[in-house]
Amino acid sequence: VQLQAYGGGLVQAGGSLRLSCAASGRTLSRDAVGWFRQVPGKEREFVAVLSWGGGITTYTDSVKGRFTISRDNAKNTVYLEMSSLKPEDTAVYYCAAMPRRDIWTAGMLTRPAEYDYWGQGTQVTVSS
Repeated sequence: VQLQAYGGGLVQAGGSLRLSCAASGRTLSRDAVGWFRQVPGKEREFVAVLSWGGGITTYTDSVKGRFTISRDNAKNTVYLEMSSLKPEDTAVYYCAAMPRRDIWTAGMLTRPAEYDYWGQGTQVTVSS
């Protein structure tokens, strides 16, 4: 199983980027797929998640209204559309997949430790 996150880059504040998370060896439509980000010296932070079957979409407060997570099942890819980017969005962004759980809570979807599969990360840098 391999997840590949890509699409990061350098963008000016107010700009947009689209991150992609492509999977091989796994069907992402069956998983909850989350995006997380991390800056040096800090813990990995939850950004957004799309639950199994797309039933729940959740964002951290700081990106609500600016980021959109979506899934293309035909391409086995999950996207994170980021707009109105701010310098504080600068981080390495990771995608992760969580197989369906028999018992789960909304909180589990925001915790990195709950995810089984991780991509390698893609750098997003927003200049002021």
